[in-house]
Amino acid sequence: MPKIKKKQESSSSGSDSGPDDRNQPASKKAKESPAPAVAAKKPASGGVGDGEATTWTLERMRQVRINEFRGRKMVDIREFYEKNGETLPGKKGICLSILQWKKLLEHADEITKAVEN
Repeated sequence: MPKIKKKQESSSSGSDSGPDDRNQPASKKAKESPAPAVAAKKPASGGVGDGEATTWTLERMRQVRINEFRGRKMVDIREFYEKNGETLPGKKGICLSILQWKKLLEHADEITKAVEN
């Protein structure tokens, strides 16, 4: 494809700011932040599968939860934090598929022995 060269006009000003007819970038509009969704707090059931979110507290703000992601059940081991009186999941954590969770449990005795030595 042939390149089209524009004829440069001479400018009487000594400025290096570029052509004056250059398109100015569109002004950025401030994002409208939607009202924060209030997440329903589900009570910790201590491991009883009663249809609600099952949560176990390991220590203070570290919890194990059973979540569903894209139709798959996952074991989520995560640190949580409080914001505006609401407990929210943090970045630190791991989400294991049921297959990975079962594999971890298979190695639990070996891992325990290695930790104790």
